[in-house]
Amino acid sequence: MNNRKKMTSRLRHLLLAAGISLAALTLFITGDNLRMSWVDASSPLQEDYDIAMSDQASKKILVMDPGASDWNDSRAVKWSWAPSASNGFAEFTAYWGLPTEARIRNSDFFGTQVMLVTDSRGLAAIIPYPAGNYKLWAANVGGNPHSAELLPNGNIAVAASTGGWVRIYTSSQSCHSTTYAEYRLESAHGVSWDPHNEILWSLGNGAIVGLKVGGTTASPTLTEHVRLDVTRLNGHDIQPVYGDLDRLWVASGGKVYQYVKSTNSLDFTYAGADEISRVGVKAVGNQSSGQVVSRMSRRIRSAAVRFTRGVRIRQTFSFRVQRVPRPVLHSTKHGY
Repeated sequence: MNNRKKMTSRLRHLLLAAGISLAALTLFITGDNLRMSWVDASSPLQEDYDIAMSDQASKKILVMDPGASDWNDSRAVKWSWAPSASNGFAEFTAYWGLPTEARIRNSDFFGTQVMLVTDSRGLAAIIPYPAGNYKLWAANVGGNPHSAELLPNGNIAVAASTGGWVRIYTSSQSCHSTTYAEYRLESAHGVSWDPHNEILWSLGNGAIVGLKVGGTTASPTLTEHVRLDVTRLNGHDIQPVYGDLDRLWVASGGKVYQYVKSTNSLDFTYAGADEISRVGVKAVGNQSSGQVVSRMSRRIRSAAVRFTRGVRIRQTFSFRVQRVPRPVLHSTKHGY
């Protein structure tokens, strides 16, 4: 089988979402989210970042070229990773096979750029990026982990859906530390650190919560700071709206919302909502240019990656041969 056919076969099963059998998509932000300056989407100097995703068919993390017109082409894959004995994960390979998320952060604590990964079989880990050749921290956390976030002090936040919890693990203490603080949240799916308000945001089946991290680096605590109960939210992803400090993207089972921090409310009237929001979106985020990237569940049939400005389709790349939904990329320069 040639490389193109292999890639097509793999991407037939590429699932970019947060769910028990689905993988997660996150924008691959190479700037430091913990100290990131907010950008003007209208600036001609902005450059879109690579897109990191989980491929459960190949059991790998892939980093894709957002400028590539055909993600079936193996040249669109810029980087890949999976745990193995050769990169220091011999004791953790049994807890890998259904990767659920990958995200990049610059870390003063670790002194390098890092990637955080999770897998439904139990593994949560921090690795150096792009080297990926050893573990900075790893644990079998169980509970079907769906998301992980790095805190400024070197600790890692993990959300697990089946476990129904958000935890802070003390990854700052050693590469094998399993000490944690826990907050119970039904079907917890996402975590996102807010450096400006120093709040850890998360969401689950019926609530969006903002948590305060207290205690010490070696013995942290988690307390609820703000909560919005939403009936049948079925939350899957929560990410910053880059360019607007007051908003977060919220991917739910039925719609894509923006959460407004200052009013503790959900907004469905944001610019581009008619194109961005649709049933089955499992992951969402925006690029510096204003382009919005989202991924629908395999249950929702779609045959194209679309690039739009507002509600006007600018260009469509068809992947009909795969018969599964592709990531949907929208571009809007409103709302910044």
